[in-house]
Amino acid sequence: MNPAPSLQSLGFALPSPAYIFGSILFGLIGFAAWRVGKIRENAWTRWLGVVLMFYPYAVTDTRLLYGLGAGLCAALYITRQR
Repeated sequence: MNPAPSLQSLGFALPSPAYIFGSILFGLIGFAAWRVGKIRENAWTRWLGVVLMFYPYAVTDTRLLYGLGAGLCAALYITRQR
């Protein structure tokens, strides 16, 4: 029994492999940033790490996922010296 057609009839759609890869990638980057921010006692890095870990739950479009992820990673790069 394949549950995919019944889920699609309820309005649910399975994510693409690119979306799953992006959410795992940005989640791992976020976890690493959170750990570094915690060790260095840097609030900016810690909070950007938290946002990177959890924003894929709120974003459904793959392009938006990668765009926001790239922007948040750029913010991590810019604020690395604070």
